[in-house]
Parts: sequence; structure tokens; C-alpha cells
Amino acid sequence: MSKPVVAMVGRPNVGKSTLFNRLVGRRVSIVEDTPGVTRDRIYAEAEWNGIDFLLVDTGGIDHSSDELIPSKMRAQAGIAIDSADVIVFLVDAKDGLLPADREIAQLLMKRADNVILVVNKSDRPDLPDSYYDFYELGLGDPVAVSAANMLGLGDLLDLIVSHFPQDQEQTEEEDEIKVAVIGRPNTGKSSLVNAIIGEERVIVSNIAGTTRDAIDQPFEYEGQKYILIDTAGIRRRKNVDENIERYSVIRSISAIERSDVCILMIDAVEGVTEQDKKIGGMAHEAGKGVVIAVNKWDLIEKDSQTMGTFTRKIREELSFMPYASLLFISARTNQRLLNVLKEARAVAEHRAQRISTGRLNAVMEDAMMMKQPPSDKGKQLKIYYVTQVGVKPPLFSFQVNKRELMHFSYARYLENKLREAYDFSGTSVKFVFREKGEKDLG
Repeated sequence: MSKPVVAMVGRPNVGKSTLFNRLVGRRVSIVEDTPGVTRDRIYAEAEWNGIDFLLVDTGGIDHSSDELIPSKMRAQAGIAIDSADVIVFLVDAKDGLLPADREIAQLLMKRADNVILVVNKSDRPDLPDSYYDFYELGLGDPVAVSAANMLGLGDLLDLIVSHFPQDQEQTEEEDEIKVAVIGRPNTGKSSLVNAIIGEERVIVSNIAGTTRDAIDQPFEYEGQKYILIDTAGIRRRKNVDENIERYSVIRSISAIERSDVCILMIDAVEGVTEQDKKIGGMAHEAGKGVVIAVNKWDLIEKDSQTMGTFTRKIREELSFMPYASLLFISARTNQRLLNVLKEARAVAEHRAQRISTGRLNAVMEDAMMMKQPPSDKGKQLKIYYVTQVGVKPPLFSFQVNKRELMHFSYARYLENKLREAYDFSGTSVKFVFREKGEKDLG
């Protein structure tokens, strides 16, 4: 059974993101005193008294503007409303009842039985003067809370879960592959996510930086469950002027940290830039699986040498992660899009595989017979045995006579031999070297 979905809606700047963060117990949505900051739906898992549910933060519904982004914000909120089991409608106690609140209430009337009207910014124990005005909306008894001061949140959560279907079974989710789509602004990240899941899940426009939050989207393909994470485009630091965009960079880095596999989007027209290298370096340093997706491949004039030439250039520019898988795609024309999911699944499996100690040592012994370990000042490196002590990424512990004798070039040679014997494409592998008497890892 899927988790119940709770959507939070309301006009801009009524405190939806603050309440969202309180209810999920961590800072997930961007909070900034600027109307319109939250521009996409944000999903996060929440729990109350042993009941799990999915909480959705939406962009503020603003009927007064027909500009591109506000109009799409309304569409995003509409999608959230249509897909939610419970709708939390936030209004502002300090502003009182406004015409915009009435418009949103009209939008929600068809779902009135599942709407909880929440009067936020009720910062004192007694009810605010404006409280009774909200009865005019026809959505039942308002619930007074203060997200900032954490007042009334327990009662609100009790009310939310009381609206869930009583026969809803809470089950453990099967293993999901978390895939973060990362890259510079305007490389097609949101278009890729939208094309894969078949709906306009995140706002897509040719305005660089449209997606400001990292957005989780559950998805299933060929029996495998995924979480697709569309991240805000990471710009060069000197171009990050708004506080909001600074938060977005932090969110993108956080998305990389909690992912299993990163899809590094490269613009085929622009090629690999310094910023692409930095973003790829974040995923590499975090030990994540990496699939390099060269997007907008349909815009490139091609001959029989084009793909080979591009491949060599990309491998040269991103030489620090030669293991990364490489795909040439077009999110606009759907070219090879499903290969992205298939490759992400393969990479996730490679990151999780374990090799028995016996087989691992046999590979290393063959490698040492083909190329003797290095020596220095009459002392030769000795490798007594190797064992795998971790996964995601694969981690191998070597017991040696002297750590200093392990030259990085020989370690690279051993890694290459290991990769020849076992498929670790798409993932880094980590080696640690310890001397006799040192405590083993894991």
C-alpha cells in the first residue's frame, strides 16, 4: 500500500515551508521571507504515532499574476491537490482573511471533506482576533497553530492522521534506488525527470535556475522502485547572489549525499565546463555511483566519428572518474531516456556487490604475479591478504608490511585488475591499507 499523501497549500508567505519543516523534523523546504520562494512541489516522508505519510509542500497559489512562474505554480499546486489524501490549507492569523484566501477556498470546495483549515502564526495560547473570520470560508473548524513557535502541532498531526483511510496498511518499502539528477542550470535536468515519469513533475522553462529545491519523486520501472531527485542547478559561486540560491546549492549537495547514483547532466552543445568538473567532483568525493548523461545530443551535427570524439573529450575532462558510465541522450526527443534508468540500476547493483575473500585474494595474487609490488631502499611491499569491508561504495582493506611502500600507481594497477575481474562500472572503489597489528575496518 502506498503512503497517504498530505498536500500543504495556501497563498504565498503564509508559512507553509516553515510548517512543512517542523512536521518532517528537518530543514527540507527553503524558508525565506520572500513570496514565491517555494516554486515546486516538495515531497518528504513524515511520521506521527507510528503512522507514515508523505508530506507535500507547494508553491504559493497566486491568482493575481499571469506571469510564467506564478501560473505554473498554480498548476503545480493543483496537481498536488488532485493527488492528495488530505489537504492542509494555511492562512495567516496576522494578515486576517484576504480575498486570495477566499479564491483558494473555492478551489478546494470540491475536496472539502479532506481539507484541514490551519490558521498559522497564532503565536499566543489564546485564539487570535481574526480566528472566527475564517469560518466564512466554509471549510469547518479552523485549527490555530504557530509553526515558528511549535504551538498546536501535535493536535494538527492528530487531525491529519485521523483523515487517513482506516484500513490503510503501513508496510515497509522495498529497497529503492535514489537517483539524483545533478548539473549546471539549464542543462535539462528537470526535462529529463519529467520525460521519465511522464508528467510535468517539476517546472520546466528555459530560464536558468527555475528549479530551486531538490525534489524527490517516487517512481517504478520494470519492477524496480526509484526515487528521482531533481536538484537545483549549481552555479559558480560568484554567480550565486541571492540567499535563496545559496540554500539551493546546499540542498543540491545534500541531494548528492543521500543518493545512491548521480546522473551528471552535461550540455552537448557547450561541452564539459569547469563547473561540470566541480559538480562531478562532489559526487566522486562522496563515493556515489555516477552516470554521465550528455543531453541535447539531438542538436549536434554528427558523422561516424562524432560520438567517439565526444567520448574522448569527456573522458579527458573528467579523468578523475574514469569509471563513470557514459550515455548520449536527448530529454526533448526521448532519445535513450530509459537507458538512464537501466544504467542507474546497474550502477546501484555494482555499488552493492560483495566479493568473497577467497576470490578477491586469488585476483590480487594473479595481479602480483604479473607485476611485482614496488620496493624502496631494499624493502619490497608485501600484501598479506585483502578483504572487502564495505559496500556503497565497495571498500577493500589490504594488510601490508609497510603502508608507505604502496605507491599510488600500484594501487591504481590493482584497482584496474579488480575491475577487469568484476564489473564495478559506474562506481568508485575505495582501498585502505593497514599494517599488521592495526585493527581491521568494519
